[in-house]
Amino acid sequence: MYDAFLLLSFGGPEGPDDVLPFLRNVTAGRGVPDERLAAVAEHYLHFGGVSPINQQCRDLLAAVRADFAEHGVDLPVYWGNRNWDPYLSDTLATMRDDGVRHALAFATSAFGSYSSCRQYLEDIVAARAKVGPGAPAVDKLRQFSDHPGFVEPHADALRAALDTLPAGETRVVFTAHSVPLAMNRTAGPTGSRYTDQLTELAGLVADRAGVRVPYELVWQSRSGPPQVPWLAPDINDHLAVLAEQGVRNVAVSPIGFVSDHMEVLWDLDNEAADTAKRLGLGYARAATPGTDPRFVAMIRELVTERLDPSAPRRRLGTLPVWDTCADGCCALPRRR
Repeated sequence: MYDAFLLLSFGGPEGPDDVLPFLRNVTAGRGVPDERLAAVAEHYLHFGGVSPINQQCRDLLAAVRADFAEHGVDLPVYWGNRNWDPYLSDTLATMRDDGVRHALAFATSAFGSYSSCRQYLEDIVAARAKVGPGAPAVDKLRQFSDHPGFVEPHADALRAALDTLPAGETRVVFTAHSVPLAMNRTAGPTGSRYTDQLTELAGLVADRAGVRVPYELVWQSRSGPPQVPWLAPDINDHLAVLAEQGVRNVAVSPIGFVSDHMEVLWDLDNEAADTAKRLGLGYARAATPGTDPRFVAMIRELVTERLDPSAPRRRLGTLPVWDTCADGCCALPRRR
């Protein structure tokens, strides 16, 4: 039924000259002025204009290839991005030329919502249309926010972060990418919203990490016009509240992310770390799964689930999940 595997990711610039063109791709059709893009570009230029996400995808691809070979999953592996080279449409054209007809896609986002799921489906449709006749069909694998291969690496990383903090009043803060409130009100076919999935995941990670201190779920990386309400509080605002409450140490776990890409490195390792230092808070940031062998094995398990419906489906949560999305699933809210 399936004859290839596709890693589907966001993409990122590979040098200073790529940064603004990349950001224009990301914000295409939104009317974002170049002055705003130039401010965001500084985040990338701080790291030499190179986003870490592309190398992280290369590393993940190598790990997936090795895991597939070890466990007898006989599928060629491809990689396509939404916003930068290798563009998804170029990858689909290569797959077509290689004779691929029907691929399974793993998107580097664990959740169901417009930006983390539906938009990838729209990109697949647009890329297939650009390739034209013979473009392979592509089915996206299910969400995996409660899979042990995602939860357990986050839990181990949180324990390691907590172990680096000195004694004293400590709080755990889970973070994920903020989205507009209107986007969060849209749900998948089972009624599960983005915030529902993140709330469940925070509890699962805290439980498996043996967290014995209070924890909260907050948000980061907000963008867009200030008059549009987004999920709050922002992590920097929340750190100020914790300092006022007498908290001395904070362990931050970026459970909304699969790897240490730009929004983790800049928003947490720079901005939030600087905020914590200014407030006199001890600060430790937990790692993301990256190429943890359990995460890599999870990708294979998601593939084998789809190849063999009788294969076990490993989950730790209770929220319903879904394999396919109807046309109106997680639709982008209409602008007023």
